[in-house]
Amino acid sequence: MALLAKSFELGDSVVIGVTSDEFARKEGKHPDQTYPERTAAIEAFLSSRFPGRRHRIARLDDYFGPGIASPDVEAIVVTGETVSRVPLANRLRAEKGYPPLKVEVVEHVLAADGKPISSTRIRKGEVDQQGRVLGSAS
Repeated sequence: MALLAKSFELGDSVVIGVTSDEFARKEGKHPDQTYPERTAAIEAFLSSRFPGRRHRIARLDDYFGPGIASPDVEAIVVTGETVSRVPLANRLRAEKGYPPLKVEVVEHVLAADGKPISSTRIRKGEVDQQGRVLGSAS
């Protein structure tokens, strides 16, 4: 939610990269929800929080997606975990003659237990969307 909020704060039109199921598996991850379920959840969130805002969801089959494929993409919003990939993305953009991406790093929002709020932790019932610890989670 913090990444999306920052993206809409910075851009008139936002491209939201969502990892494909195949790429997630290739990276050793096993999402609890399928790609269509994840994109539907994002669309529902966007329609409630950012109604009418211009956006599109781009399927990510690699780390970069449309960020390097289009000169129209001007900036990228990342976490501290993914910011290290931006220099490579900008080198690939430079090879195509595109300007470098402006970078905005959004730090994780911490839950009451001091650990990051994440969709995984929310789905597991460890914390709610506001970061309150639920049940016997630690």
